[in-house]
Amino acid sequence: MTEQLYVGVDKDTNAGLTHLGRMVRDAWVFGILPETETCAGWNGSQMQNLYEQVYAAWEPYAHLPSRLPDELQQRHTQIYAQAIVSAKNSGWNAELADDE
Repeated sequence: MTEQLYVGVDKDTNAGLTHLGRMVRDAWVFGILPETETCAGWNGSQMQNLYEQVYAAWEPYAHLPSRLPDELQQRHTQIYAQAIVSAKNSGWNAELADDE
């Protein structure tokens, strides 16, 4: 069986607005990873370790962006706004379909 590797947030579906892409972006928000790290080529255990770090970073804020301190909230807004613009420019539509 071939191990699946993450393609990287920059090559992920919908400009990285997937569960793995959001995890990488959250790692950027919290300074766990530099914004230059896309996680391309990371294996499942590396992504699991990142998930655990990101989860722990969110815990004090109840996993809600609105509860982040101003500096982190601004970083979150900036990082996600850029991702949303890229995704929309690539044809992503945030509206849910009838079957979703």
